[in-house]
Amino acid sequence: MRKRPAQPADLPRQVPLFPLSGALLLPFTHRPLNIFEPRYLDMVDAALAAERLIGLIQPQDASEESPQGAAPLQEIGCLGRLTHFEESGDGRYFIILEGVTRFRLVRELEVETPYRQAEIEAGDFASDFTRDFGEAAVDRTRFVRMMRDYAEFANIELNWEEIESTGTADLVNFCCMVSPYGAAEKQVLLEAPSLEARAETLIAMTEYEMARTNAAPLN
Repeated sequence: MRKRPAQPADLPRQVPLFPLSGALLLPFTHRPLNIFEPRYLDMVDAALAAERLIGLIQPQDASEESPQGAAPLQEIGCLGRLTHFEESGDGRYFIILEGVTRFRLVRELEVETPYRQAEIEAGDFASDFTRDFGEAAVDRTRFVRMMRDYAEFANIELNWEEIESTGTADLVNFCCMVSPYGAAEKQVLLEAPSLEARAETLIAMTEYEMARTNAAPLN
């Protein structure tokens, strides 16, 4: 299957897993990744030869970026479609995953491949296949105001013309992807039950960070 899946029924039941702490992928966003471990080089080769799909999922223990063995994983991950691939001269790969849909980890499979594989289910996330699903419920004005406040707080320059022309769902999901929060917070954003909930959660996290920093005593 070379084209992007359009519904849960288009997905294979079995996918390769890429456990990676702190790496958030959301539907229709893009995650660049540098691949250098032999197990994941094999995983990319297999994905390229098949459906080009990889399940990005966080380990439960965030102390190690990509743990060896059968370390316990989160229940929810995001399936990515490999849309860009480059091979470097030193045997590394640079890839880009485009988020397709969140998935629920049904069971991990016993396999002989060096990378992990699992049976997944995405029926609960059928709305992920519609790019603008849930946009009407998001308070875009409030969300953009949070972006302005945080940009000033963190001394970040933003392209406001591009922001104004970006759809609300893409804007919310992109901001969640690049937010400076840890693995636990990224998992909360991934599992948000709606786009509105995801936007409000990010606003709350950002407001808390700014308030805490402003309230910190000076040394």
